[in-house]
Amino acid sequence: MTVADDVMDALVRTTFEVAGVLTRIGGEHDLSLTQLRVLGILSDRRLRVTDLAAYLGLDKSTMSTLIARAERRGLLARGKNPDDGRVVEVYMTPAGIELTERVKDDIRRALTPATGRLDPQQLGQLANLLDVVSARPSRAHAEPGPTAAR
Repeated sequence: MTVADDVMDALVRTTFEVAGVLTRIGGEHDLSLTQLRVLGILSDRRLRVTDLAAYLGLDKSTMSTLIARAERRGLLARGKNPDDGRVVEVYMTPAGIELTERVKDDIRRALTPATGRLDPQQLGQLANLLDVVSARPSRAHAEPGPTAAR
């Protein structure tokens, strides 16, 4: 096997393990993996339905259905953009924020056995390498501001 094969194998194996954790924890909170992603994306921003759909690779009608379901649960709401009243955005309600924090805590606890084996320097290196792999700006060079959903 080549180093590239080893990296690919490690990425795929890690993705499956993390996806398994996310799926399990989402299920414990009656959330699908896609719903978890929506909450993660909206945890620090408001977005138009079309922008959210594009980010997730879904069509607008599917996205609207997911949002409507979350609205019925009291997790998301729609409202006018404060700067442009013609634009309607989706945002998290206090209940959505509270649930997202609980889910993040559960995910953190579930992943700690794996990440806990790393020292702080290794954790920083891993975060930066994963940012490179996912085409995000490195944390060491990132501008302050909203973070991308994780």
